[in-house]
Amino acid sequence: MDEPVGPWVDSHCHLFLIERETSAVLADAAATGVSWVLCPGIDLETSLAARRIAGEHPDRVLWSAGLHPHDAFRWQDEGARITALAPDAAAIGECGLDYYRDLTPRDTQRGVFQEQVNLARDLGKPIIVHTRDSFADVYEILSAADLGEKAVLHCWTGGPRWTKRFLELGATFSFAGPITYATGDTVRRAAALVPPERALIETDSPYLAPEPYRGEDNRPALVPRNGVALAGVWDAEVATVAAHTVANAARVFGSPG
Repeated sequence: MDEPVGPWVDSHCHLFLIERETSAVLADAAATGVSWVLCPGIDLETSLAARRIAGEHPDRVLWSAGLHPHDAFRWQDEGARITALAPDAAAIGECGLDYYRDLTPRDTQRGVFQEQVNLARDLGKPIIVHTRDSFADVYEILSAADLGEKAVLHCWTGGPRWTKRFLELGATFSFAGPITYATGDTVRRAAALVPPERALIETDSPYLAPEPYRGEDNRPALVPRNGVALAGVWDAEVATVAAHTVANAARVFGSPG
């Protein structure tokens, strides 16, 4: 399959974790129609790195600042500086809850996620939410915050039941490589319920490369593959999916330049 021409947006890629030079990564992405990307921080160091990358590529990259649930125990040391970065960021996060790996106690995860939700609400910023085996608690926290479409459910893997509940909150759903996998039927059934104005696509680079590249390091140039898969779910033209997801990304996050 030839890579479809965009424009596309990769709404979630960790450029600081990709070993190649960022300029080359972005050039390859442009060749597949990717006009811009959002680079989310996962702790203080990487939030600063995301800010630096965006400053070097102001027409191609937005950035966000946040603390991932795996490292939520570091909020006491890093939270004040992440909070200070936040007003200049396009979004808060990546943050949320991860009860699959449980690398930080759940009470700590919930408290730190709540802090970042409060920060996003106070600043009027979108929040990029990681949720794994934690849908109920994420739902409870987001429902109280009333963020609407500014609550972005990154790499959404919830099934139809949780998708319906988060749709009621007005959340935005971002689909990554799993929508292309043979094992991704749950994701595809969820995506079928999401209206076009509430969907984004992402790579989560360097993780979760789509088929037929699964097992390789992921990269923003591959985000059209996820768009093609979403078009298949919706029985829509690929160009229509590109247009909706680009418009949604710009509306939720703003756009570079």
